[in-house]
Amino acid sequence: MNREAALVVFSGGQDSTTCLFWAKRNFKKVYALSFLYGQKHQKEVELAREIARKAEVEFEVMDVSFIGTLGHNSLTDTAMVMDQEKPAGSVPNTFVPGRNLFFLSIAAVYARERGISHLVTGVSQTDFSGYPDCRDAFIKSLNVTLNLAMDEQFVIHTPLMWIDKAETWALADELGVLDLIRNETLTCYNGIQGDGCGHCPACTLRREGLEKYLKNKNQ
Repeated sequence: MNREAALVVFSGGQDSTTCLFWAKRNFKKVYALSFLYGQKHQKEVELAREIARKAEVEFEVMDVSFIGTLGHNSLTDTAMVMDQEKPAGSVPNTFVPGRNLFFLSIAAVYARERGISHLVTGVSQTDFSGYPDCRDAFIKSLNVTLNLAMDEQFVIHTPLMWIDKAETWALADELGVLDLIRNETLTCYNGIQGDGCGHCPACTLRREGLEKYLKNKNQ
């Protein structure tokens, strides 16, 4: 296995783009893998392709649209009204069940076939919106499972796991890609590039983090 190469699970959003450039700093060779999973706003994949081109990393898209048909959620079901806040006692309906489980499992197989042992994902338990598959315990458990399932020694890296959105912006700035991430990524649940719609949960989290980071930076 090539321990000098990494595969980034890459959506074209703020977090995965930050991780892409983190990986470029830490590994000699970086690959990026995006997924079509039935999401309403597939524009994110084309933005991911362009960012990968600028970053000079190999890029591939995989169609796993079956994920969007397995359950009901507002990111794949056009008839469902999006939760603006996390409902008490349950996850928001923007949660796509099994998404990170499938993404990382498929990424591991893809990496194995290319001799890559390092996987990178942008999940965060600090700003995880109540999604159970963004928790550190899940990632550690899946890492063990993948190693047992394929008799490999994968390492799943989560550079953002214990930092909030303000610290994620700080990392992007440190990596020299703050402007690129602010203007060329798509995090918005309503499919608007850059600063987004400004009011969906993803945009609110992103904007508040940026404002906090810029305020601290300018003090």
